[in-house]
Amino acid sequence: MFFIPVLYEVERLFAGVGDLMPGRSFAMGETSKPRILIADANEANVELIKDYLGGLEAHTEVAVDGLGTLDKAASFNPDLIVLDSELPRLNGFDVCERLKGNPDTAGIMILMVTALNELGDIERTVEAGTNDFLSKPVNKIELNIRIRNLLELH
Repeated sequence: MFFIPVLYEVERLFAGVGDLMPGRSFAMGETSKPRILIADANEANVELIKDYLGGLEAHTEVAVDGLGTLDKAASFNPDLIVLDSELPRLNGFDVCERLKGNPDTAGIMILMVTALNELGDIERTVEAGTNDFLSKPVNKIELNIRIRNLLELH
């Protein structure tokens, strides 16, 4: 398990995030768009994350609860999941544990987004197996940098 430090690159702060992944190569040596699953029950949060990712050409899908997230992870085969910790039907911590415990989905990068900010909550996020996490409210630049870094490691 590893965590990605936030890299504040001055040129990216001022140049925008449109060039986050030029020429990114994915499975089988093909250059393609990354596949990102956004898992959040709040439609406003989903739209905000989609808007924040506007500079990153990606295929996106949405899941609105924990069980739906598990189903979409299996069918959509995302490179990365932006996972809210407080999902209905199965919370984000349990979703993360199940995904990381399944050999078919263990390699998916998971960025947990949580409104919880106590030390115990952070420890719970780490124990669930997430690759990185952000506290709400999410900052556009920080979200994009962390997603870029996780996709580069994928």
